Formats: sequence, structure tokens, C-alpha cells
Amino acid sequence: MADDLVIAGRAFKSRLIVGTGKYRGFQEMARAHAASGADMVTVAVRRVNLTDKSKESLLDYIDREKIFILPNTAACYTADEAIRTARLAREVGLSNWVKLEVIGDQQTLFPDTEQLIEATRVLVKEGFVVLPYTNDDLIAARKLIDAGAAAVMPLAAPIGSGLGVQNPANLRILRERISEVPMIVDAGVGTASDAAVAMELGADGVLMNTAIAEAQDAVLMAEAMRDAVIAGRKSCLAGRMPKRLYASASSPLSGVVR
Repeated sequence: MADDLVIAGRAFKSRLIVGTGKYRGFQEMARAHAASGADMVTVAVRRVNLTDKSKESLLDYIDREKIFILPNTAACYTADEAIRTARLAREVGLSNWVKLEVIGDQQTLFPDTEQLIEATRVLVKEGFVVLPYTNDDLIAARKLIDAGAAAVMPLAAPIGSGLGVQNPANLRILRERISEVPMIVDAGVGTASDAAVAMELGADGVLMNTAIAEAQDAVLMAEAMRDAVIAGRKSCLAGRMPKRLYASASSPLSGVVR
């Protein structure tokens, strides 16, 4: 049976969402996208050439017949900036979907929750499908859902840090208390095992960029991330064995030949 990631009624075959920044070249980016198996990629609206058709753009290297573009509002520090950026993406024909980022601190790139909720509320009223990047905070997530968010995207660790899941308990709480929209872990994944852990904790998907783009072999890492997300999802659905303090023999003593 299909195990699609469904967001706002739209089904995606892959539960891995990848980015477009930090690659050594557009050709490498395109190869990594193909290797990842992702059918949704996120594009920073404020960092891409949207108007000058005479200049090369990363958009030229994305097969829009196969890959859905998710514009993001990276580098926005107020709700007004993020709202304007989302509107621009829609006006130039990218999408009425938006990965909403409203940053509150330049060093950590942690989100400004108050501004994020306000921007979500405004954009949802304007017909956008909003996927907000947020802290791993249940209360913030609930307020975003109340504002109309189509998913919640809690961080695993600071953006680009590669530290992996730092607060597994928070993600478990989010998973247990949020069922009406998907939970997609966004930011902080560094390697394939991090992606698998996020999925085993119950995430519906994982979004990453730096972990692939800054790997020594970005294409091979993209393949590893694809497989890790699949394995983590299967492991979550299968249900792991209980942890025990002491050994439990794989071959019980009952019935053995003596």
C-alpha cells in the first residue's frame, strides 16, 4: 500500500524534502535532488533570481514536471517581510505554498514565535498553504495549527548545525499531541542516522539542505538520506522491541534438548 506524505490534501511519494542552497554548482544540486528521490524541494525566494531571464538561475535546474517547488521566506526577520516574500513567490508563479520562516536571532536562527504566528494567520487568510518552521515547542505548534498551518516543522537543532536531534522528548511529545496536521522535522540533521532517528520518533517527514549540500559527496549523501528516511519510517510503523536492562536469550531454554 502507498505510504504517501499528505499535506493539505496533496500526496507526495517521498517523505524527504530537500533544499537548493550551498551546493558547489547547479549541476551537483540537480544530481543530488535526483538521488534523494524527493518530489518537493524548497527554494529561498530572496536568494534566487526570479526576474532576469538572461541570467542563470537554480530554477533552471529543477524539473518542475517531477518536483514541486516550496518557496521559503529565509532571511526574513519580521512578519511583514515574510508576508511580502510569500506574496512575491506567488506573483511570479512559484506557488501559493510557503515554508514560512520568521527568524528572531541572527546567530542561532531560532524563529520568532510571535511574528511567525502572526504571519501564518495573515497568509492563511490570503489563501496560502503555510508550513511554518518553528521551535520544538508544543504550545507554539498548537497556536500555529489554530492559525491555520497545514503542517508544523519543528527544528531538530539549529539550522545548518548538523547536530542531529537534540531534544527527542520534545519531538515525542509533539508527535503524541499533534495528529491533525503532519509534523516535519526541519533543520539540524547532519547525517543519515539523524534522519532515521527523527522518523523513528514519529515525524511524518524530514526537511534538510546543509547535510546533503556540504557532504564531501553530496549525491551519495542524498542517497543515504533517502534510504534513512525510508528505514526510519518503516521502523516507526513496525514498533521497536522494548528496552531491557538485562539480557534476554534469543533462543529460550524451554524445549531444548538435554
